[in-house]
Amino acid sequence: MPSFRAGSISARGANRGGGADSRRYPRPVSGAMVDCAVYVDGERLPGHFTHAAAIGRARELEQSGRKAYVWIGLHEPNEHQMHSVAEVFDIHPLAVEDAVHAHQRPKLERYDNTLFLVLKTVNYVEHESVLLTREIVETGEIMVFVGADFVVTVRHGDHSGLAGVRKSLEERPRQLALGPYAVMHAIADHVVDSYLDVTTLMEVDIDAIEEETFSPASKTDIGQIYMLKREVVELRRAVAPLSVELGRINSEHRDLLSKELVRYMRDVLDHQTQAADRIASYDEMLSSLVHAALAKVSVQQNIDMRKISAWVAIAAVPTMIAGVYGMNFEYMPELDERWAYPAVLLLMLTVCSLLYAVFRRNHWL
Repeated sequence: MPSFRAGSISARGANRGGGADSRRYPRPVSGAMVDCAVYVDGERLPGHFTHAAAIGRARELEQSGRKAYVWIGLHEPNEHQMHSVAEVFDIHPLAVEDAVHAHQRPKLERYDNTLFLVLKTVNYVEHESVLLTREIVETGEIMVFVGADFVVTVRHGDHSGLAGVRKSLEERPRQLALGPYAVMHAIADHVVDSYLDVTTLMEVDIDAIEEETFSPASKTDIGQIYMLKREVVELRRAVAPLSVELGRINSEHRDLLSKELVRYMRDVLDHQTQAADRIASYDEMLSSLVHAALAKVSVQQNIDMRKISAWVAIAAVPTMIAGVYGMNFEYMPELDERWAYPAVLLLMLTVCSLLYAVFRRNHWL
């Protein structure tokens, strides 16, 4: 299953994440490396690099007065691969452990002059109808390690690719020239924009389930409302905590970012807050829909009970009369008359018709 939910991990990630085989036969870093590039003054150096060669080249250029740094992208590395990268870039072991095992909540941690940012990615699962689907949102993770001359991104999940972000940045040398934290901003901006896209698409589903709930002719499926609320709760857990963490970048770690990047991160925070507010409103709306659906079911049950009671009352009349004549009394004079049988049937029909008319007038039937 493509989704990456709390408490589970994809089979691919489980195999990469380390086990007996991965410890016995350690895979090289290249097995998890998606891309590795050296950027100098906003331009990408041609050629292919290993992670060690890349940082070595970047530091040589820095010594000559050039602004150079490395951006390496990893996809679900195992322990050996991540530790190999950590040794080269001097990444703290606690952050390495988080990057390997994933399942982290959005957070921001600082180790000396290195920032470790965890972002939850979300993806909207296309479906024909919200009434038929069982999943709307799938999640993944992106971990970003940012130092003075490097950016290491670690992805978990199949939908969280950063190739588009890298390509977009490489088309804007001025942005890349701002340094590693400009890459962090671009990744955070990309992730937060995806939050807005997903919430916009989910609004259509919520409108559809709302219309279905309040439609008089439809039968409300509370299970689908609960499913949608579960997806919104998952989305809220992925998005809401990031507001605090992005705020900390602007307040506690301004010494690491230039003034221009602080402004850029403030814009990301504004979009993040907008997405979080949308999700909170969806959560409240779905809670109201649950109450409305339960009230609708209760009203429908009352209507059904009234109909059943009305038909039982109508059926009770012929049942009672038939019960009287089924007692086999010895003295029942009307039984000797020819008109007795049709008269009893007529009486039954008349009383039942009167009851039916009364119930119809009172909207019980």
